[in-house]
Amino acid sequence: MDVRVTLDGHPVEATLNGSPAARDLASLLPLRLDLEDFHGTERIADPPRELTTDGAPEPVAAKAGDLAYYAPWGNLALFYRDGPAASADLLVIGHLDTDADRLAGARRLTIEAAS
Repeated sequence: MDVRVTLDGHPVEATLNGSPAARDLASLLPLRLDLEDFHGTERIADPPRELTTDGAPEPVAAKAGDLAYYAPWGNLALFYRDGPAASADLLVIGHLDTDADRLAGARRLTIEAAS
């Protein structure tokens, strides 16, 4: 799924995958989320509600640029470094094509439906 994404007001190329969690996130658009750092690996934010985890794909380890949903806490994670080993609790739902430094310093994430 194509979406329009900005980090701190600067557009970045991004896509959501076709997973049920990604489609559920798309149903909440537009979203404007404040990001905070977590463990020197990812920027996190809370969507307005929990996303579905039904039909989740096989777990994969998150890579830099991945947008993921961490089900136990109900938060979105935007990885600027490769994440830990694959976990059934972490659902990769999309990817942003930008450099790690931009991801690491991001304070605001905006996701909108592509027109």
